[in-house]
This record gives sequence, C-alpha cells and structure tokens, in this order.
Amino acid sequence: MDFASRITRLPRPFEPDLGQEALAATPWARADTALLIAGTGGTSPYLGTLLRREGAWLEAALDDPEAALPALAANLRTVAPDALDAALRQAKRRVALLTALADLSGVWPLETVTGALTRFADLAVDLALHAALLREARRGKLPGLGEEDLQDAGGMVVLAMGKMGAFELNYSSDIDLICLFDQDRFDRDDFHEARSAFVRATRRMAATLSDLTGDGYVFRTDLRLRPDPAVTPVCIAMEAAERYYESLGRAWERAAYIKARPCAGDIAAGDRFLETLRPFVWRKHLDFAAIQDAHDMRLRYRDRHGHGDITLPGHDMKLGRGGIREIEFFTQTRQIIAGGRDPALRVRGTVDGLRVLTRTGWVPGSVTERLADHYRAHREVEHRVQMMQDAQTHVLPGSDEGFERLAALMGQTADTLKSALRARLQEVHALTEDFFAPDQRPCAAEIPDEIENSPLVARWPSYPALRSSRAREIFRRLKPEILGRLARAPRPPEALAAFDGFLAGLPAGVQLLSLFDVNPQLIDFLVDIVSTSPDLARHLSRNAAVFDAVIVGDFFAPWPGPGALSAELIAILAREDDYERKLDMARRWAKEWHFRAGVHLLRGLSEPEEAAQHYADVAEAALAGVFPAVQQDFARKHGDAPGRGAVVVGMGSLGARHLHALSDLDLIVIYDPAGVEASVGRRPLAARQYYARLTQALITAMTAPMAEGRLYEVDMRLRPSGNQGPVAASLAAFTAYQREQAWVWEHLALTRARVIAGPPDLAQEVEALRADLLGAAQDRDKVLAELAAMRARIAQAKGAGDPWDPKNGRGRMQDIELFAQAAALLSGKAPRSTARGLTAAARLGLVTRAQADQLGATYRLCWALQIGARLITEGRLDPADVGTLGCVFLTRLTGTRDPADLGARLTEDCARAAAIIDAALPRPAP
Repeated sequence: MDFASRITRLPRPFEPDLGQEALAATPWARADTALLIAGTGGTSPYLGTLLRREGAWLEAALDDPEAALPALAANLRTVAPDALDAALRQAKRRVALLTALADLSGVWPLETVTGALTRFADLAVDLALHAALLREARRGKLPGLGEEDLQDAGGMVVLAMGKMGAFELNYSSDIDLICLFDQDRFDRDDFHEARSAFVRATRRMAATLSDLTGDGYVFRTDLRLRPDPAVTPVCIAMEAAERYYESLGRAWERAAYIKARPCAGDIAAGDRFLETLRPFVWRKHLDFAAIQDAHDMRLRYRDRHGHGDITLPGHDMKLGRGGIREIEFFTQTRQIIAGGRDPALRVRGTVDGLRVLTRTGWVPGSVTERLADHYRAHREVEHRVQMMQDAQTHVLPGSDEGFERLAALMGQTADTLKSALRARLQEVHALTEDFFAPDQRPCAAEIPDEIENSPLVARWPSYPALRSSRAREIFRRLKPEILGRLARAPRPPEALAAFDGFLAGLPAGVQLLSLFDVNPQLIDFLVDIVSTSPDLARHLSRNAAVFDAVIVGDFFAPWPGPGALSAELIAILAREDDYERKLDMARRWAKEWHFRAGVHLLRGLSEPEEAAQHYADVAEAALAGVFPAVQQDFARKHGDAPGRGAVVVGMGSLGARHLHALSDLDLIVIYDPAGVEASVGRRPLAARQYYARLTQALITAMTAPMAEGRLYEVDMRLRPSGNQGPVAASLAAFTAYQREQAWVWEHLALTRARVIAGPPDLAQEVEALRADLLGAAQDRDKVLAELAAMRARIAQAKGAGDPWDPKNGRGRMQDIELFAQAAALLSGKAPRSTARGLTAAARLGLVTRAQADQLGATYRLCWALQIGARLITEGRLDPADVGTLGCVFLTRLTGTRDPADLGARLTEDCARAAAIIDAALPRPAP
C-alpha cells in the first residue's frame, strides 16, 4: 500500500471543525485524505499551523513522499548563506509536517521517524556551521585558511550527543552539541586567533539554528554538555577536552559519550577524538560501580520529576517513574559495565543496545523484548504530546480535555490510553528497579560471636580497600552477608583468616565491592576459593579484575581448546593499535583464562591431566598472539624480518603440554635468513643481530611487569650451548649443532620440543628436522649410561629431597620424565608425552608392561600433587600450612583418604618407581 493510501489511517479528529481553514486554503486533489489531514490539524493546533503554511508543498510531496526529504535536502545545499536562516526554518516546517503524518498514520515506524528528524538535524548543523565558518574565512579571521579550505571545516567538528547522537531525536527535541577544534592544525602563535574564530562561528551556528524569528526556529540548541561549561568557551581545543576527561571526567559524561558521534565539520578529526576517549568511556574491567552512579542520577531526576506512585495527569514520560530515561539508564549502565571488555556493546541506539546485551548474555531476551516494546510506545506518546503544542515537553496532559486530545492523536479512547500507559510505566519500573536498587536482602543467619566480634573484622575499616566513603558505604551493606557466608564455611575461623588476607591485600575496593553488591553469589565463590587457597586469595587481591571472567556467562562452560583461545586473543589484539596496550590486553586475557583453568581444577570440573593441557593452551595462545605483535612493532624500527622469519619452539613442560599454575616457559627461537644479510628499514640490522634483538624483545614482552603484571617467566637455557650460546639460533647452525655437538641430554630435551608460533612453512621444516634428528639410530648403551650419570649428578646436588616435593627426588616426576625421554629417544619416534615414553620403554624391553604401568601411576600421583600444590601455595608444600580445605583438595586430586595416606603413598610409590628405574639402567661409574 502506498503512502497516500495508508495515510488515511490517520486518527479521526478530536475537533474536526478546527481543520476546515487549512482544508479550504489548499487545493487538495484527494478529498478524503485532505479531510483526515485537516482533522488531524484540528486535533493538534501546531499541525494545523503547519498545514496552513505548507499544505501545498505537502500535497505535492505526497506524490512521492520517499523522495521528498532527499529533494528538500538537495535544495538546501544550494541556498546562499544569507538566505539560509529562512530556508532552514521552512525546511524544518516541512520535515515536521511530513514526519508527523507518517508517524500518526503508521506509515513509518518509530526508527524511521526519529532517523528522518536526526538526518535533517545533521544537515542543518552542517549547513549552519559551514555558513558561519565561511563568514570568518572571508573576514580573514581563520589563520592560514581560505574559503577553499573549509571542506573539512578547518579542523572543527560538531559532536552530536544524546538522542541526536543515537539517531533518536524526538518530535520537538533540543539538540545537544559539543564543538571542538583540532589545535594541531594551527601554529602556536595562531592558536588564540583561531580559537576566537571558532567560538564566533559556534555562536553564529547556534543562533542560525535556535533564534526565534518570524519563520520560527530550526532546533533549540544546547552547548552545555561540553567540559566545564561555566568557564570554557563554546568551542574548545580537542587537547584541552582530552585533559579534562582524563582527569576530571564524571560518570554522567561517560554515559553521554556512549551516544556521541561527529555530525558536522571535520568528521575524521571527530572520530580520532572519540577514539582517544575510548579508555575514559569504556573501562578495561567490568565496571559495576557505574550502577551506583546511574542510580544516583536516577534519584536526582526523580526528586525533581516525581518518585511516588504513578498518577498519569502531569506524569513525565521521560524522567518520571517507569519512563524513557529508566530504560535508557538500564541499557547504558549495562553497556558501560561490560563495554570495555566487549566492543559489540558499543552501540548508540537504545533498542540496539538492548538487543546486543541479550546476544552477549547480559539481559534475558524476554526483558529486552518487553523493554523495547515499552520504549517504542513511550516514544510515540512523547511525540504526540509534543505535536500538540510544538513544545519540548514530556509531560502528560493535566486535564481530561488534554487526555482526550492526546488519545485522539493515538487513535484510542482516553480510558484505553490511560490503562495502557499505567501498565507500561509500572512494568518498566518493575523491570529496571531491581537492577539499580534491589530489594533489601534478607538478614544473614545468626553470625557466631567469634566471627562477628573477631579482631580481624575490627581492623577491616583500616584497610586500603575501604579508605573511601563510597567503598565503606557499599561494604556496610555487604558486611552482614559476607560474615554470614564465612560463618557457613566448613572451617569458619580459617575462612575468616583467608578472607582477611584477601581484603588486606586489595589496593582499592569500590569496583570489586560494587561487583559483589550486584552479584552476591560471587561472595560464596570468593569464600570457597580463599578458604581453599590462601595463596590464590593473595593472587586475587592483586588481580581482582579476573573476577570479570566469572560473570560473563560461560566461565564454567567446557574448555574451548587451543584453537579457539588463540583466535580470541588474536581478535582482541587486532583491535588495539598501541603496542603497550596490546601487551597489557594480552596479560589481562591470559590472567583471566589462567584463573579459569585453576578454578575448574579447584571445583572438580577438570582432572589434573586436563588442567595441565588447559594451562598449556593459555600459554600457547599467549605466545601465538604476542609474537606477531612483537614482530610488527620491531619491524617498524628495523624493517621486516630478513629471510623466512623465525619460529618459537616450546621446550620442556610447554612442549609436552603439561603446565601448572606457576610454570615458567622454556623457549628457543630458530630463524632462517635464507641468504638475506640484513633487514631493510629505518634502522637496518644484520640478520643475526636482527633475530637476537627480536628474541630479546619477545622475552621482554612476555616477562616485563606492566600495568597488568607480567605474562610468564621465560627460560632460554635449553638453546644450543645454553647460556653461552646466542639467544636465537639460525636453522643451519641449529641443525649442525644438533647433528655434531649436542649432548645426550640436549637430545632428550628435544624429545619434548614443539613449535608454538611462527611461519607455517618454517615450523614444518623445524618439526621435520626434529623428527629426522630423533629418528636416527642411537647408541642404546650410551644413552642409558648418560641417563644414569645424570641421575647421579642430580641426586648428589639435591640430596634426598623434600618428602612432600612431588617433582625432585628419586622415583619422582623429574626422574620418571627423564627415563621416559630416554626411551622416547631410543624408540626413534620421539613421542612428547611421558605416558607414551613409558610405553616405548616397555616395547624396548627396558621395563615390563606392568613396571611401565607402575611408573605411569606414580607419575600421575606426583603430577596430581604438583598441579594441586602449585595452585594453592607458591612455596614448599606442607599439609599443616594449607588448611583443612587445602588438604581436602589435594587428597581429592590424588585419590587418597587424608594427608597421612597421601604421604605414605607418595613415599611408597616413589621408592618403587626409583627401584624400577635403577634396575633398568647401568650402575653409574663412581
């Protein structure tokens, strides 16, 4: 159905006779349509006025309404600057008339209506700005700029804020603008003259748009959203604005910039400015403190615009209870909370924001659909209220006659309209209120006196985390719940001491306490973790941001695997341009996944062998993501890598994919210059020096302490010639060394080598070289004799070892790993895992199948203890020091009854394993 036909769906007139004057003054071709339009004009005096002035244009426009607004815009662009004021006002009348009829008749949905109004606002601002700048240029007041230089407005940009920024302008909106200019376009001596010219142009632009003349006005224009408007000029330098937001920016300004976009002037400069504000608007961690900020703003609005029960006469549809602003706050606050982590949430529109929040798991789909429906309905009511008088109002009529008039514009009876309005407002309030101000939590169960009056609790107010009044206020609400949950822990005194250690180490509290305030289930999660692992609690207090990962929806989902992890990190780093920012993002990402691997193990979601691979997945993904970033940054200074590039090879536990929470990474770097002698760049380097310094850059990228800590410790001692050799080896040198000079222990180490990052073709060649080297026939007696000598040297250096150390000592992890590596080397197939090495030992006849199984079982026992111990303590393991829950955790992992049973099994099984290896090897020479 075409526009002219569908427009007959306009509501019947409230006072039909009032429209006859408009009808009589216009030669309408369609009598029925004209009667309805005129009647609508009678219902809305403002529309009646528009019909009297622009009825002839409207009738022509109805022949092709879809082309009417683009044609109007094209005509405006040809208007001379001195005629612009009147032309813009006439165009505004026509846009207002056509969009009103399209809105009232249902021809255009809400988004089309608000989009049309916003696009006209963009055009009007752009034309008014250009005319104002043209005037300054002709007067010679823009230093170094002539008329021909104004295509990009001389570096000035207008940011559309609020509803204009989101393409959501209502029918009689003010427009909120921030005007900035790029100070770098001007010499220092010209800065003040240029700023004065931009200030004059801004004032003239605003006057063109908002001055009330005989032709009306275009848009009421508000410039007060700029930084510190009481003391700053109406157009300020971008650098000054950046400094303000960096040091003094407030919560409401962060929210305002969610919808900001450049709408006129130098759009590219505006985009660059918004990019510089990204860290201010979108915090890198989940920002639950934003909820309280938004709630405080809501309360201030309510104090002014009504907070009590909903009574429709005079109710503010925007700022009142259950109104538009509550839906906007609900959406924007969630965007602010998580938008730093997830760029998908950085959308401007309210309905779009709700839908993205549902897709990312922050808002249930049913809530989004209800709020989106109410939002559209509220906006339609808002539009019709404004159509009645062309006033920037959101207040429902205060009289019965006013409601009858509004109901006529809505195509409903007054009673039906009132009933629907009340139901919608109440449901919006119910859906949003619990998020901002949840009902008072039930009182915690009775708290034992030794918990509530503990000296530990008494000293909490002195901790750094509670130094601010805001943190103390949040903690005051949380304290009964925290104490109640600590009291329900299996060992309350131990849980209290562990929580005290966590709180004492927390450098600041507002963000984390706000997170607990909104997600109280995390308190149980925290108590569980810190009660089991005081060391993990200390880690959490230093890296509280890892809690972000717990509430994003899939924290306890099955482990995604190395491919998915690598792809995720690479995508995250690709969004960052700054090198140090990439390294910090990699650290933050790795900490979250490292934490997740530990919690999965702690909660029994993974077994020790699975957790070993999970930790390895994180380390591999970190290397695969960081190494290209290091290469890119290095190439900016020294040119692209000469030859075929370099690969990073994981050795030891990384190569075997068998890491724990505190593992460092054993790496070597192998490169192939392919005959290229040096790089080509600003500061070229010889190939050998290039790769040596590139390797040092990689080590720094992995190990340097930054804002987000460090990624991993890196050990390069397994490279050819150890610490005496170059940090990066050429493929030719590595090949020659391994074939001609390598010791047996170096070939043993090579059994676990695996390429982690680098060009695929070079990676395949290095792997083929490894297979060739280890596939060569070995002198069995020599390998076994060397192994026996190595064991003797280790025993001499380390003595009997600690009885609770699962790694070092006869028959323990390292001993079994070396034996398995020797068998892997002798097998000619060089499997990387210890289990497959033990299988090879049985096939070679070094041990029986039963003995290999016994060695495997002992190794698994030691590994379970090792990965568990490294999760709950950084130092020497002593069951007496890890607490009751720590012991429960370790005995669960090892399948033992209690610490005594674990100690006995460890001693017995390791002694048996040592005897098996002793029997398989020759006695070392004295």
